[in-house]
Amino acid sequence: MSTAIILALFLGAAIIAGLAFYAGQLLYKLNAQKKLIAKTQAEQKQKLEKSRLKRNAKLADSIHLIARAMNEEQCEFSEGCLRIWVLMSQYSFENEQDLTVKYPGIYKMYQVVKEMPTHDARKKYSKKEIFKLDKARWQAEETLKDEVKADCAKIIIEFKAAPGSDKVVFN
Repeated sequence: MSTAIILALFLGAAIIAGLAFYAGQLLYKLNAQKKLIAKTQAEQKQKLEKSRLKRNAKLADSIHLIARAMNEEQCEFSEGCLRIWVLMSQYSFENEQDLTVKYPGIYKMYQVVKEMPTHDARKKYSKKEIFKLDKARWQAEETLKDEVKADCAKIIIEFKAAPGSDKVVFN
């Protein structure tokens, strides 16, 4: 064998060894990057879960307090149902739930009052129109009273109050 062929084989082997070393370094860096990405994603997921739980705790506390006030008839059912339904729609349940089936009384009351004007919007209507809306609301409150109270009892059990707020006394 001639020296040129041996030199070419040696040079080829050196180039292949160099490329293999470079490929090994790239694979090592890629593996390290994947681990860093996985760690960052896990931290983000944990942070989001913590944030979700904190937000849910605040929502649960509010839902619980409103349900207690409604149960003790310290809050009108129409106002309480409107507030509870909006808060429950923002609550992140672990399992998807059909709230319309689980809390039918609150849902029915919400359906009655959701389009009714409140606060400054009421000023745009005549007294006769406002009385007509109020009358419909009062009738719905009377008709749905038992269903709403039953839903409130379920809510008080399911949605826990924040420590200390369960001692709130309604006057």
